[in-house]
Amino acid sequence: MKSRFAKILCVCLAGLAMTGCARLGQVGQVPELTSPASGNEVFAMNVTAVPEAAHVPDRAEGASLWTSGRASLLGDRRAGQRGDILTVVIEIDDSAEFSNSSERERTGSEELGVPNLFGLPQRIDGLMTGGGSLGEAVEFDSTSRSAGEGAVRRNEELTLRVAATVTEVLQNGVLRIEGSQEVRVNNEVRELLVSGYVRPEDISRQNSIEYDRIAAARISYGGRGLITDVQRPRYGQEVVDTILPF
Repeated sequence: MKSRFAKILCVCLAGLAMTGCARLGQVGQVPELTSPASGNEVFAMNVTAVPEAAHVPDRAEGASLWTSGRASLLGDRRAGQRGDILTVVIEIDDSAEFSNSSERERTGSEELGVPNLFGLPQRIDGLMTGGGSLGEAVEFDSTSRSAGEGAVRRNEELTLRVAATVTEVLQNGVLRIEGSQEVRVNNEVRELLVSGYVRPEDISRQNSIEYDRIAAARISYGGRGLITDVQRPRYGQEVVDTILPF
């Protein structure tokens, strides 16, 4: 049993050592940007779009200097096919405040006496000194009071714009979009990821859509680098905080 425990302990220590070595390999290095070539966005752009149905212009349309195609000056350039790009506008300004208070008070008193119990209290009273008696054998008295108060305040504000790509056109015409953006400032990389489903009619004439019109929206904004590494607790500390019950 001891040898088995020792093996498990060695495996855990080896895993922690490998993790530490991986972190040491990043010391003094600038965080690398992920390659966009392997993402779904580039794959969707490389897929040939389904050609539009052949349209024979009539005489009036053929004589006009303006056409209704997407490449024309007044054509609809909104995203609608796989591989098209649109702009996602993220403007989050949420605030919430909760305040709760409660108070409870209870007082109780119990008395139990055995003046006559087969004559036993009288016999015991004769043996007790100092005027003791079992006339009032047990007495309970309790008082409890509890009060609680809690408050939660949250204020979030985020304003971002990111280009997303149509990665899939569903059978009902809904567009599945994915977008990613990485910005490296000194030794910190800020990452923005967005994905979800949009309706073509919700896309504005400027080929942009607001985040609250994206169904099943997944928006992630974070970072990696020196600042994030300093603010993040070490793995050992996380394990200890998880295991300890106090």
